[in-house]
Amino acid sequence: MTIDFSREFLGWCVVINFGLLMWWLAMIIFARDWVHKMHGRWFRLTAEQFDLVHYAGMAFFKIAIFLFNVVPYVALRIVG
Repeated sequence: MTIDFSREFLGWCVVINFGLLMWWLAMIIFARDWVHKMHGRWFRLTAEQFDLVHYAGMAFFKIAIFLFNVVPYVALRIVG
């Protein structure tokens, strides 16, 4: 595996992961009630708990994207 391949792979990972994050955010913004209703079938969550869980989940996911995709991508750009 070459540095160019790794760099390209990580670049696409960043794009795909941020796309998933934006889709998640759009679902919470535009279809919040539907998502809450769907989750309400499995979990008893108040509206505040639902918002907290999704906000924390999105924050964790964003940090993971930076830690595991963006930082290695930038490091490979510097090295290459």
